Amino acid sequence: MSRTHLLTSICSMALAGAGLAAAGAQEAADADVITVTASPIRDSQAAAISLKREADNVLDVISADTIGRFPDQNLADSLGRLPGIAIERDQGQARFINFRGAPFRWTAIAFDGIDVLGAENGRIPRFDSFPSVITSAVEAHKAITPDMPGEAVSGFVNIRTFNPFDREGLSVSVEAGAGEQELGGGDIGKYNARLSWSGEQFGFALFGSNNSREQVTDNRELDLEIDAGGTLTVNELDFRNYLVEREDNAYGGHVEFRPEGPVSRVFASTLYSEFIDREQRNQYVFDFAGGAGALGGTVAPGATGYAPLVLVSRLLEYGEYHNSTWTSTAGLDGQFGDWFVEARLNYAETTNDTDLPIAYSAGGTAAAMFDVTDVDAPQLSVFQPFTQTALNPSTIAYGANLAYIIDMSLDTEAWKLRLDGERDLTLFGRDTDIRTGIQLDTREAVGNGASFSIASFPSTVDVASFDTGEAWATGFDNTIGGTYYDNIGLRNAWAAAAGGLGIPGAADQLIEIEEDILAAYAMATTHFDGGNIVYGARVEMTDYTTAGPDLAIAYSDDYVNVLPSVHVNFDLRDDLKFRVSASTGLSRPTYTELRASAAVDPTSRTVSGGNPTLDPETTWGFDASLEWYFAPASLLSAGAFYRHVDDVIYVDSTTIDGGIYVPAAAGEDWTLSGPVNGNEGELSGIELNFIGQATDLLPAPLDGFGVSANLTVLDSSFDTLSGNSFSLPGTSDVIYNASLFYEKAGFSARVNYQYRDAWLSTTENDSLAEYWDEQERVDASLRYVLPVTPGGAGVTLFANANNLTDAIDVRYAGTRATPNQVEGYGRRFLFGIRVDY
Repeated sequence: MSRTHLLTSICSMALAGAGLAAAGAQEAADADVITVTASPIRDSQAAAISLKREADNVLDVISADTIGRFPDQNLADSLGRLPGIAIERDQGQARFINFRGAPFRWTAIAFDGIDVLGAENGRIPRFDSFPSVITSAVEAHKAITPDMPGEAVSGFVNIRTFNPFDREGLSVSVEAGAGEQELGGGDIGKYNARLSWSGEQFGFALFGSNNSREQVTDNRELDLEIDAGGTLTVNELDFRNYLVEREDNAYGGHVEFRPEGPVSRVFASTLYSEFIDREQRNQYVFDFAGGAGALGGTVAPGATGYAPLVLVSRLLEYGEYHNSTWTSTAGLDGQFGDWFVEARLNYAETTNDTDLPIAYSAGGTAAAMFDVTDVDAPQLSVFQPFTQTALNPSTIAYGANLAYIIDMSLDTEAWKLRLDGERDLTLFGRDTDIRTGIQLDTREAVGNGASFSIASFPSTVDVASFDTGEAWATGFDNTIGGTYYDNIGLRNAWAAAAGGLGIPGAADQLIEIEEDILAAYAMATTHFDGGNIVYGARVEMTDYTTAGPDLAIAYSDDYVNVLPSVHVNFDLRDDLKFRVSASTGLSRPTYTELRASAAVDPTSRTVSGGNPTLDPETTWGFDASLEWYFAPASLLSAGAFYRHVDDVIYVDSTTIDGGIYVPAAAGEDWTLSGPVNGNEGELSGIELNFIGQATDLLPAPLDGFGVSANLTVLDSSFDTLSGNSFSLPGTSDVIYNASLFYEKAGFSARVNYQYRDAWLSTTENDSLAEYWDEQERVDASLRYVLPVTPGGAGVTLFANANNLTDAIDVRYAGTRATPNQVEGYGRRFLFGIRVDY
């Protein structure tokens, strides 16, 4: 079905009376509408704190104006400023979040209460495709209630989009900005607009946004060894420089009718958001170990040295990464007898495509002098073989030119039907709110994990002729004399000579999965003097089929999870709240992990690929928090949590029934190398949060100051099948954020500092642990609201600065002394104007 046809159908159903939103969404939306210009930071924080205070679970909220006054490009940046949430970046840009130090897939994401699949592997939300402008508020639920998705193991992020009834009458907001990425002088653009109108019963909203960035990413990758005595050996040095063009686009709308009578609300909404990354790679690999081996020896140990023969490879690429999320919902709310009923029909689809054609030249030779005394800034000079005569790497002759293509894709499609009902009654002699509901999800995933093709490069294309002679823009030293190639022109010539660059999906990577999830829940909120208790359970029944490249080979399974929870909220004083809760959850395997396709070797009885027999990870745990609301826009809180996780998924080898892949081998024990269920794991932490406004304590002009700071201390571990123990991927031991801001007479300024220490990136096997080193960021923003209102419009001038300390990102294997990647991208500056009417 086409998007146009589908959207038309959904709108028609909405106007006829079918569809819905999250529990209490309108009430919550009304709570954080702010129309104050004198102190927007304070007022937006007060609104967010009010929502947190009135919640029935452990919750943090970012309001729209708070987001707008941070120098954030996407929602990952914004979420990373909350207690317990850390960011994972790609080339400096926030992409994923580690919610309380947990793996990516343990976070569920929703728009206006309707959960959607993640664009990464079907389960993992990628926040680089969600610009901050689309939101009215973001809710980060840390303790999950039964009406939330069971897949929210560590957290549930609900993105509330703008509703036309948030503003009475006509409302227009336009923002435009331009700037520069310091490294390479690339252009930055920020443009968004929103139009809404609401009357007594009808309202609509339209919005669109575009963020773009051109940047240079400076990259050094190293293959180093260090012996027990601390002596370093350099096996390989990899010098890369990327020219990157990134953009995210979002657009959508909302139409709503509020009739009189039992039906109080009928609406339809749609949102499309995408992220596009086009990159030109210029890369040289200098293989010292290979050169020494060709001479019948080994690399001489040492952080500095000269190698008379080094094998050289060159990789040139113009590739594209693209992911998108499209979600449309039709909804109806109404009071039918004693029950308030909400109905929702949602259609969602995601795409995630990677297209990397690489012109790969191998078999070049040179001599080289190296110095890795500073492992974060390796130095290398290139010479003609067996000499110290300088050599321009662009003149190296290669033994073979190869056409190397990497292709990955995954498309998901999901229909969701949800019905919720709520009523008041007396239970156990107490006023009680009863809420119950049912949800049916049907999902399909089609694609391939990662397909590779390597062949001879077209002889009619002269790679060397595409050398521009322009030296790399670099924050490191360009000691090799690297120059940029016209990778776009090279790709076009290659595609013309080869008749296209598409490749078929690899048989062992194909994904063909159908999944049905039926969920039902019942919960009650019983009120007592000084608080309430929320209790209930959710039941999720999962049925899936995953097929291999031969559709006759398919694996089906089903399972049922019962997920109880209880949350107790005590008002110790009017301004002091204590919460304690126990909850359960699960995390289903990603579609790449669950695929039935694999490389099968009946002779050795081995399989390498997906694992269709994976069990979901299941968890239970506790939360407790003490929250002191000592002023309307101020807060001091402390919290602690613990999660126990069974069947942690990681990459290893395990035993399976060979009959899954070869029917004649039924009952035989075969070895599968791929994703497996390990043993149990644990995740625990302590969170401290302070938000303070000087206006509550100090006289003018000092009353304009404010502080926001939070600290999270985490600990995690899981055991592999062989008994080795690792931390969970994504867990830093310490995370903290601090912001100092000042606002007065239309002027506001904010400086923000973020820090997280080292964390495990992946566990490929028991003997390899890859980590990201500690990261810190310093960002700043300025805002000034003009004292005049031309035509009744408010005008705000703004300036953003990111990565002011020019921080770099470092990844290492095993120990920080042997980094395998060092990446820099420079500072970013943006200036702009916003008009609100």
